[in-house]
Amino acid sequence: MLNKSLAIRLFDAFSIQRWNEKIRPVELVEMDKTAHKMIIAWCLGRCEEDAGRAVNWERLINGGIFELMRRIVISDIKSPIYNRIREEHPDVFRELNEWVYRQMEAHLDDQVIREEFRSYLMDDAYLDKHTRLVLDAAHLYATFWEFRIIRHTNPRGYQIEEIHTSLMNRMEPFLDLVGMRRLVTNHPLASFIDLCGQLRFQIRWGQTPRIPRTSVLGHMMLVACLSWFFSREVGACARRSYNNFFGGLLHDLPEAVTRDIISPVKSSVERLPDVIANIEKQLAEREIFGLLPQTWKPELAYLIQDEFDSKIRQSQDEGRKPLKVSSADIGSSFNADGFDPYDGELVRVADHLSAFLEAYMSAQYGIRSESIDKGLRIGEKYAGQVIAGIDVGRIYAAF
Repeated sequence: MLNKSLAIRLFDAFSIQRWNEKIRPVELVEMDKTAHKMIIAWCLGRCEEDAGRAVNWERLINGGIFELMRRIVISDIKSPIYNRIREEHPDVFRELNEWVYRQMEAHLDDQVIREEFRSYLMDDAYLDKHTRLVLDAAHLYATFWEFRIIRHTNPRGYQIEEIHTSLMNRMEPFLDLVGMRRLVTNHPLASFIDLCGQLRFQIRWGQTPRIPRTSVLGHMMLVACLSWFFSREVGACARRSYNNFFGGLLHDLPEAVTRDIISPVKSSVERLPDVIANIEKQLAEREIFGLLPQTWKPELAYLIQDEFDSKIRQSQDEGRKPLKVSSADIGSSFNADGFDPYDGELVRVADHLSAFLEAYMSAQYGIRSESIDKGLRIGEKYAGQVIAGIDVGRIYAAF
């Protein structure tokens, strides 16, 4: 299901520049924006659930990934132009989506995912009204978050005030969402979103020149996407897919308070990884969990603590200590929503594959170094390995 061409196509989102006609103090790229958007969508969705309104998480995740795939294809069309085509020329918009589908079809080996992607592009009913509202609100707020950086750098720039007014007007219909009201009123939830946003400024492989450079936040989104494709391949239940996607999306969240510590440094002293992990837990308790409703803490801790361990929690009892199992055990005995299964092993595979792609793509552009060469050897440890039913060795053998 996950092949070389699809992995490379997803990686293209690291090269799509946003706001590239404006003065920017930092690069703003599509992969980072989508990562931020999906974290915001998780927050908005949890707020809605707290208010007694159900969220279709399966379609929300699908919609986030499929929209990223669409934007990878149509990256040259500015959002205002794209929106006008959609609103004023529906026939042309439909033809454009047909073309987007044809561009991505060859990269999608799985017929079911191809059909779902086409439904997302062509059928407005694929997302129910409430799920679409959450996703659209998250997309808009992530855009607004970026725009505040642009506006601060270029306060008197061309159309800056017009863009600001437009974004504020477009935000108003989404204020029916509890979470959006919290974000625009500087609730602590807004600080959590800001904290997550800072991860787009933390560049991975800090001392290694690469093309393209990748941020911690963007890396988290790629890991989430890869984890989702793995989940679909092994027939994961809905909760398992949810945990694997958001576990991948949030797995490096503690780095917002510790910064990205590269693997050679972590492994330089035998006990250092354990010490760092303990410090991360302490800092997360003080600086991350305190920004969120306390009822969310058990779920977030389940996802970001011991994030590469596979585990279950029977009946989703958030007060019960997780039971560590293997992903093979999950596939054979615990692949049901009631066990709240989380494939930390698959998230780890996705994390390694993301790092390999960072090295591989840089090498393709002619940038090599000792660190890059080490990254290119990541696949050697997976030769012949099958994890949770995924032939990981086959994936690397294609490169």
